[in-house]
Amino acid sequence: MVVIVESEDGMSTVEYAIGTIAAAAFGAILYTVVTGDSIVSALTNIITRALNTSV
Repeated sequence: MVVIVESEDGMSTVEYAIGTIAAAAFGAILYTVVTGDSIVSALTNIITRALNTSV
């Protein structure tokens, strides 16, 4: 019986690279959504209402 052992050197590096690319893509999408006009105006309205309420 012959057992072939393949080296997995570099697998963790590839996994880290894919994870880094995925995190960067998620960050770019999140930034685009948060800086959109509808989100900015909604946050501005929430802050304005909070500052104008009487205690």
